[in-house]
Formats: sequence, C-alpha cells, structure tokens
Amino acid sequence: METVKRKILFTKEIIEKRVQELAETISCDYEGRELIVIGILKGAFVFTADLVRYIRTPCLVDFVKLASYGTETVSSGEVVMSKDVELSIEGKDILIAEDIIDTGLTMSFLVNIFRERKPRSLKVCALLDKRQRRETQFEADYVGFTIEDDFVVGYGIDFNEKFRDLTEICIIEK
Repeated sequence: METVKRKILFTKEIIEKRVQELAETISCDYEGRELIVIGILKGAFVFTADLVRYIRTPCLVDFVKLASYGTETVSSGEVVMSKDVELSIEGKDILIAEDIIDTGLTMSFLVNIFRERKPRSLKVCALLDKRQRRETQFEADYVGFTIEDDFVVGYGIDFNEKFRDLTEICIIEK
C-alpha cells in the first residue's frame, strides 16, 4: 500500500457536534413535515447516516450515485449518474446530503435533475464546502465546515476507495 501522509483537520468529536447542530437546524426548518434525505454515494454515506439519526423530523432515506472524480484528486468536470433514487420526489420535501462541494458542478447537475421532478422543496446539506474551487454558482443551504483547497479523506470520503473508514477528516498529501 502506498504511503500517504495525513493530518487531522476535524476530529470525530468536532464532526459529531457539527452534524448534531446541522440536524437541529434542519429539524426546526422541517418541523411537522416528512423529509426525504437523499445521500450521495459513496462519499456521503456516513454523513447521511449520522445526520438522519439526529434529525427529529420523520425521514425517508434514499441514495443516488454520482461521480466526477474517477481515480484523480481533481474533478474531471463531467458528472455521471449511475444510480437514481427509487422513491418518487414529486411534491415532497427533499434534502440532498453531500460530503463535499467544490466545483459545484455535481450539485448543480443533481439539483437541476431533481427540480424537473417537481419536489415541494429542495435543499442541499454539505458537510464540507470548498468555496474557492467553484466553477459554477452554487451555494448549499446548510454547510458543516468551509475548508481550504486541500484534498481530504475520512468519514466516508475516499481517495481511490481508501480511507473511508477513518473517524476523523484528514488532509492528505501524496
């Protein structure tokens, strides 16, 4: 296995506290309504699971699988959907749970597809936001942490399918 230097950016405790804060805000915003939380596979599966455990509003959960990275550390710019949601989102309150927004291309792509399906409401919750990497105008409705332009892994986020199992979020250097 190749050697990769890691530096902890956010500890397990810091992540858990922030996810609880996001869930509390979302619970208040959707009080009295049922929410469909749609996680983006594979990177956001841990974040999605933790988020729905803390949201007090009744939730249904579904997943889509999108990719714009392949095996690289920078986005290819082309977004591919290989798994769509199974639930109907028409007339429903939808919250997309994403691990990280950088260029904004992936989220713009998905939000445009979902808007065509006429949900009652559509919002995005991103654990991490790299605003300085934007290639298109996109702002998440809920953001866990804004980060610099570092390549991060852990808490479900990978590099070549490795490091998803880390409980903290780390910056890596090849």
